[in-house]
Amino acid sequence: MGSCDLPWDRQVSSEGIETKAHPPIQSPEELQEENRKIRRLQTVINMVMQVIAQDSTVTVEQASEMLADTRRMALSMFPDKELAFNLIYWPRLQRLMRERYRMQ
Repeated sequence: MGSCDLPWDRQVSSEGIETKAHPPIQSPEELQEENRKIRRLQTVINMVMQVIAQDSTVTVEQASEMLADTRRMALSMFPDKELAFNLIYWPRLQRLMRERYRMQ
């Protein structure tokens, strides 16, 4: 089988030469640190969701502030991953708010 050059696999250098795009290779330490930050983010998201879902004294304003703080924390940990946060976590958080506070 031959190799397949897909349009999203190509980059054009400053000299106008087309090259294949490859993500930078991470060192084991960088990979370990990224995994640690991902686990931390998942833990925070789960804790926030549990508090909102289970604590009947949390108002909608307090819950909204918790979500905003969580989003800020996530984007400070992963500044270039806003799209990933919006696709992975934001729908879960919005669904929780709709179910918990019967929002439309």
